[in-house]
Amino acid sequence: MRHFGHIAPAAREGLFFQEPCEFRADSPARVLSAALGATLYSPATRPRLADDVIKQVGRGVVSMVLCLEDSIDDSEVVGAEENLVRQFADLDARGADVPLLFIRVREPGQIVDLVGRLGRTVRLLSGFVLPKFTEERGVPYLEALANAETVGGQRLFAMPVLESPELLHLETRGEALRGIARTVDKYRERVLALRLGVTDFCSAYGLRRAPDMTAYDVQIVAAVIGDVVNVLGRADGTGFTITGPVWEYFRLQERMFKPQLRRSPFLEGRAEELRTALIEHDLDGLLREIELDRANGLLGKTCIHPSHVAPVHALSVVSHEEFSDAQDILRPERDGGGVMRSAYTNKMNEVKPHRAWAERTLQRAEVFGVAREDVGFVELLAAGLAE
Repeated sequence: MRHFGHIAPAAREGLFFQEPCEFRADSPARVLSAALGATLYSPATRPRLADDVIKQVGRGVVSMVLCLEDSIDDSEVVGAEENLVRQFADLDARGADVPLLFIRVREPGQIVDLVGRLGRTVRLLSGFVLPKFTEERGVPYLEALANAETVGGQRLFAMPVLESPELLHLETRGEALRGIARTVDKYRERVLALRLGVTDFCSAYGLRRAPDMTAYDVQIVAAVIGDVVNVLGRADGTGFTITGPVWEYFRLQERMFKPQLRRSPFLEGRAEELRTALIEHDLDGLLREIELDRANGLLGKTCIHPSHVAPVHALSVVSHEEFSDAQDILRPERDGGGVMRSAYTNKMNEVKPHRAWAERTLQRAEVFGVAREDVGFVELLAAGLAE
């Protein structure tokens, strides 16, 4: 699989100075954690879940979470587990290409149980999402994951969700973060990424952000995100990939754009028209939040609607200017440090302070690609939406 792999090779060549790399479920964790992109959640109760998964692959999705937790009623759990086993068997029988698939469970016991019930079809599973993760609750989850690897005979990753009240409340946040850090460091080889559960944070205070507000406009949430990145997202080799919070609004109907997008992957001058349409249909807030995610050290995003996938991926592509700066900073002859004017002659690149940024930028460039000099977000979005 690869980002933008669902579009024609000729169109991809026209968009990218450096195309996104190919990767597989057994690729190194370093690659997969950066490549998660827009992780699309789906309730595990959906009766045609296998069809849904295949359809989303055709729309550019590379990671999905099949949810047994908050997205379904308590009374539906048993039926949802049975449905997952059936749907995995269906996917396996079709020999279909699947994205990185994760199951969000409610309790540790489900992990080993589900791996055993999936049988040979567990080969389609990349891991589990662990809700309301703390040190106390996380250790049993991660021990169960280790046991499940033995049962299933393959590598399985964990994606803990940071959403517990202990993490939100100021008086317990510090110790909660230290406990989480101890736990994920101990099981580092199993933790692919950490996910932020901002909806639960807001719930604790009866809050819900409006469509014109980002998570960073809600100060109590922004404070938690900052502290999580401070402790768990450091660029010194101790940090983890931390993904952006969910965007709850999805009034946009992609079909509104499809007629014009099919005419040309490069819009033939209609870029401003699409920009206006995006703002009118409540995507302006999402776009601002994606940009703020990256500015605050997050990569990838939890998504609950397919219309969010293309914007997340389009804004994840590295611009030609960013790539140029990162390459200049990391040239071997500049290992000693120093300051230089950027190749675009619009900024200062200081080698030592900007090194970690440059390394992360090149990691993102590997999996999302580098846009051509004259290609921007709108062209990338149009290509991602086109069928």
